[in-house]
Amino acid sequence: MKLLERFLVRGTVEYAGVAAGRMRRVRIACRELPWVPGQQIRLQLGGLRGPRRTYSVWDLDGGAVELRILDHGGDGPGARWARTVRPGEQVLFGRPEGGFITRPAPYHLFVGEETATAAFGPMMAALDATETVYGLVEVDTADDRLPLPREVCWRYRNGGPAASSRTLVAALRNLDLPARPGVAYVAGEARTVQAVRRHLVNDLTWPRRSVVTKPFWTPGRTGME
Repeated sequence: MKLLERFLVRGTVEYAGVAAGRMRRVRIACRELPWVPGQQIRLQLGGLRGPRRTYSVWDLDGGAVELRILDHGGDGPGARWARTVRPGEQVLFGRPEGGFITRPAPYHLFVGEETATAAFGPMMAALDATETVYGLVEVDTADDRLPLPREVCWRYRNGGPAASSRTLVAALRNLDLPARPGVAYVAGEARTVQAVRRHLVNDLTWPRRSVVTKPFWTPGRTGME
């Protein structure tokens, strides 16, 4: 346990509340850490022996990590923690990591649902103002919209399933994109991510390397990273 703890960061919850709709905001004070927008942390829920969940970092200003976490209403450890955590609680988490980050491109395309917006926000903010950005985000209702720094097309499921979303792919087919490929960042439910990727690669003939994917979840499976 002591060896494992050497690779974890100790933090103290400074704030826990609502960011928008079902999206929770959690701010954790910690030491300064390097971070590239789009990267994630692995949070130990309940200490070293508890379950681990992975969350995109919304912001890391040197002295605190900001998270945006979807409370989907279930009783899983991640949703329960986001709903019940309070200021003053001690937490352990891994250093920011991951390759879901922006890269040089003729233009940038962001496609995903609620869980993807926690990564999309900081990725968009890190881009130069001269960069061209297209975005398509599907959420349940307008209340679940996180404020994003670039204009995107919002789609609403209104109670429909986020898993294997046909409406998101259909909306992507109608999105007016340039003729040449850019770089796409596709995140969210695994089967929807796969469907979006197939459309870009098979139908629009984008190179596979130009579609960067990050499946965050899928029904019946936990711990996806």
